[in-house]
Parts: sequence; C-alpha cells; structure tokens
Amino acid sequence: MTTRSTDLIKLRPLISTAKIYDNMSSEEHFQNATLRPVIKSQNDLLIVVFRNYIAKHKNVFYALSTQKQLDYIENAIQKDMKFRNSVKGMIIGLFTVEEYELYITNSSALNKRMMNLVKERLVSQIQLFQKAEILRAI
Repeated sequence: MTTRSTDLIKLRPLISTAKIYDNMSSEEHFQNATLRPVIKSQNDLLIVVFRNYIAKHKNVFYALSTQKQLDYIENAIQKDMKFRNSVKGMIIGLFTVEEYELYITNSSALNKRMMNLVKERLVSQIQLFQKAEILRAI
C-alpha cells in the first residue's frame, strides 16, 4: 500500500456496527469497509455543505414541515445532479487507489449505496439544519 493509502485509512473512524462477513456481497463489503468510514469521517463537511445548499436555494427548507424537509433532503441527494456529484467527489476523493479500482468496477450500485448512506446521515441529524434563530430560542 502506498503512503497515501495508509494515511487515508488511518484517518477513518472505526465503526463497530459495520460488520464484514465472508458471505456478504462485494457491494455490501465495500459499503461497510470503505463507504461507511469515509462518510462518517466527512460528516462535519457534509453538514456544512448541506447548510450551504439550503442557503443557495433561498432557505426554503426552513419553512417546510418535517416530512417536507425529509423529502427535500432526498430530492437534493437523488435529483440535483450538481449537488449529488459534488457529494460523491467529497467521498471518492478519500478512497485509496485500490478502493477506487474496486469502485469503478460497479460504480452504479455503489453510488446508490453511497447516496443512501449520505441521505440517512443527513436525515438522522436533521435537527442540525434548523434555523439559527429557532435554536437560540430553545
């Protein structure tokens, strides 16, 4: 492994719930061994990037009901190709060369897994996207 690969892997958090078994599919293995740790390590950046996305779209998000906010997150991740590609770049940029070579063999399925993980991460932290004035009042 190259120095870059070693350094990237050292930066990743250990996720005890991301189990790896011999009988799992290659996509699930990649998801648990690579995607989950990389996405977790990028969490703070993903939060800031999504806040910026909200601001660039005229803060409409803040006026929505909780269900509509969840739909908004999903639409941003699944349908806004510019945003989606930006997020993918933040994650793929932290792959080792070996991981990237695995990724390109089945990028379509792995992209779906990647975007679902990002969506789940944003949704699970939806309270972080409340308008600052609302949070100060609490």
